[in-house]
Amino acid sequence: MRVAYQYRLRPTKQQAQEIDRWLSMLCAQYNYLLADRFDWYERNRCPINACPLICHLPELRDNPDYFSQKKTLPQLKVTHPWYAEMYSQVLQDVVKRVKVTFDRFLKGDGNGKRSGKPRFKQRSRYRTFTYPQMKEGCLQGNLINLPMFGKVKVIMHRLLPDDFKIKTVSVTKKADGYYVTLSLEDKAVPEIKLDINPDLITGIDVGLKDFLTTSDGEVVPIPQHYRKAQKRLRVVQKRVSRRKKGSSRRLKAVRCLGKQHKRVADKRKDFHFKVARKLLSTYDVIAHEDLNVKGLARTKLAKSILDAGWSNFLSILTNKAENAGLLVIAVNPSGTSQDCSNCGVKVPKKLHERWHSCACGCELDRDLNAALNIRKRAEGHPVLKAQLMSEAIAGVTEKLPPNLRFGA
Repeated sequence: MRVAYQYRLRPTKQQAQEIDRWLSMLCAQYNYLLADRFDWYERNRCPINACPLICHLPELRDNPDYFSQKKTLPQLKVTHPWYAEMYSQVLQDVVKRVKVTFDRFLKGDGNGKRSGKPRFKQRSRYRTFTYPQMKEGCLQGNLINLPMFGKVKVIMHRLLPDDFKIKTVSVTKKADGYYVTLSLEDKAVPEIKLDINPDLITGIDVGLKDFLTTSDGEVVPIPQHYRKAQKRLRVVQKRVSRRKKGSSRRLKAVRCLGKQHKRVADKRKDFHFKVARKLLSTYDVIAHEDLNVKGLARTKLAKSILDAGWSNFLSILTNKAENAGLLVIAVNPSGTSQDCSNCGVKVPKKLHERWHSCACGCELDRDLNAALNIRKRAEGHPVLKAQLMSEAIAGVTEKLPPNLRFGA
């Protein structure tokens, strides 16, 4: 199991300049390798479906794959001696990033979904470099020893677990400073909780009126961090637009704008972690709708949906539940708001209608009705159904006499 711990770095002025220099060099190398891939792609592809009997065939190139591009790095250090001051594995990681990006463009990811055409990176958009391997003892107290860079001060706001091993280290430049991300490996695989209490199963319905509503009737209000910060963001954005492009004053205003946006993102992330912790400390099984958030973010409600951050919250909830040995189940979202949670009859409602009223006498809030439907669908989920059935069989077996038990 892999987990990531992020800490803030406190580099000296000279170290901060060195980090910026490394990022600039890596950005140039990334763009060069990507251009090499594009050159191969344009030379070897045919823009038409058929060719005449007599035509000119251009000279084809060999595919610049991961290994062939990695072999060019020693020559790079000869032609450009300043790259020799950089750790070799950091340069190799750039080759890997180009490979992953281009493969997603040509072949797609594991699900076969292709990404758009890769773009060249601006210097301001290349913010991270990675050490793929780290030796034991690289972190000593509040100092981290980065190969061919030196020791950098780290703000250790929480201690690392003793049984975890540092696998990779990434240094990132953000709007408010520099951060280091430690990827830790824990060989102990968390086991799913076996004694699931049927009373500790809940369904949650995420929304825009309230952030979420549980099937027990608990409501978490939506904070709307971005909308509350819009007034301040508007002032800073106007300040950026008034500055002359390329000037130092515009660069200073852009940094100020980046800090404001990061503050909003940090508040949202902190809220998501606190809500996820509260749910996982209360319930054993949490069910939610398997939403197409990207599709919903293309509607008129895009700003509110992105401000709520449903996708990030569900990702945090799933990861934390896996580490705790709990279950998070995604159910089919079709009809959860329209179906009656009491009798199952479909009661059509428009989006502005927030009250569910059925002919069977069931009257309750629309979001609570959806949360109850989500909980019922989770109870029929194969994973949970098999879990509860095994517990029921174990309970019946214990009540049988010893001579009638299985394997006796």
